[in-house]
Amino acid sequence: MPHRFDERLIRWQPFGDFPHFVFAILQVDMQQRIADVLFKFAAGQQIVLHRHKALNHTFVVQGEHRLYEMDGRLREVRPTGSYTVSQPNETPHREGGGAEDCIVLFSMRPQPGELLYEILDDAGETIAELSLETLQALFEASSAEAETEAA
Repeated sequence: MPHRFDERLIRWQPFGDFPHFVFAILQVDMQQRIADVLFKFAAGQQIVLHRHKALNHTFVVQGEHRLYEMDGRLREVRPTGSYTVSQPNETPHREGGGAEDCIVLFSMRPQPGELLYEILDDAGETIAELSLETLQALFEASSAEAETEAA
């Protein structure tokens, strides 16, 4: 009998006002410089334009992970169960889900001083940067909020 990933206990949170995805930080290890984060991409949508500035290991947990060129053309489709190791890349892209919402585990492994992501506007200009330190602060705030809600 097939099993589906049950996301009901995941504490999804938005990333600012950027539409079509939510995330859940599972762990940030500052000493080893590894962050494990689940991203959920909305079905049939494309998220904000961005660049991956650090090494990423990804595993597609559910759905179809789609990658798009800057102009919106489909670049690659990764089905459930796909594992990919991606080096930092200066080529901007968008990501999204296929016919259903897509959940992907990202294990980010930046070198000291390396950013995780650059968030870009539609013209390709940088509008935000995300570092491991920023992710750690978000993780601590989310953990504190969860503890308060549980109390």
